[in-house]
Amino acid sequence: MTDTSLEIAGSDFEGTAPSGTVGDFIALMKPRVMSLVLFTGLVGLVVAPGSMHPVLAIATLICIGVGAGASGALNMWYDADIDAIMQRTASRPVPRGRVAREEALTFGTVLAVGSILSMGLLVNWLAAFLLAVTIGFYLFIYTMWLKRRTPQNIVIGGASGALPPMIGWAAATGSLSLEPFILFLIIFMWTPPHFWALALYREGDYSRAGVPMLPVVAGGDATRLQILIYSLILAPLGVLPVAVGLGGLVYAVTAGVLGGLFVLLAWRVYSCREGRAAERAARQLFGFSILYLLLLFTALLVEQNSGTTVNVWALV
Repeated sequence: MTDTSLEIAGSDFEGTAPSGTVGDFIALMKPRVMSLVLFTGLVGLVVAPGSMHPVLAIATLICIGVGAGASGALNMWYDADIDAIMQRTASRPVPRGRVAREEALTFGTVLAVGSILSMGLLVNWLAAFLLAVTIGFYLFIYTMWLKRRTPQNIVIGGASGALPPMIGWAAATGSLSLEPFILFLIIFMWTPPHFWALALYREGDYSRAGVPMLPVVAGGDATRLQILIYSLILAPLGVLPVAVGLGGLVYAVTAGVLGGLFVLLAWRVYSCREGRAAERAARQLFGFSILYLLLLFTALLVEQNSGTTVNVWALV
């Protein structure tokens, strides 16, 4: 454990609580992750059948965003010791000493409880339940249990990040069906290759922190193979919304092209195993994976919202 992490642990026992700025508390909420969660939740809400009052729709999105922020803050509270060791996370507010761990815990807890209760009282309790499951799964199952114990941490833990489209759908309809579950599956299968690509070029970070990410435990070659396998499953899965009427011709073409590019970049990661070429391939896949999810769900959102969905099956 580093001096920084010892200082953090010590501040908890002493009860000292540095007060951070507004920006520090925003950083606790992991705004980049929160924005992606919010976007996928928006897509689930918009593509759901029927209509929703704009005020309730806005309330739903606020609750999803705040719930995601709560997950981020609680994750930073619990992981402050390893965040201080890893270069990628050492600048976060808690390792830097700008926000005390107890402050992060309190902040995250208030956001979590507030977002769940607000969702239940203002929207419906099914959406609130799914939001609670999302936060609880991310904190207790992924952060506290899986992350430091198994290289399958991302595979299983990815379920929490895949739930927002189901929350949006449940908020709009008060029920669940096959369609939002397919959106869940897309994000669920996208998560491992996305994070394993990052882990390939951040392996030293995870190794120093004692986090058993797949490259640390199984090695780079095994990780590259798993990335390729998951990418080959993800590509056709991304087209599946067409089969249930969520997507039409525009979405089908977009999903097909993006899925093909994802597999191509995954193959490059699998093929390039040494030196800067290997790191560059992993970085390219990681960057594209974010673009993949954004463009895929944007195509679904735009097509549904514009009313131009074309039944692909009627064309074949």
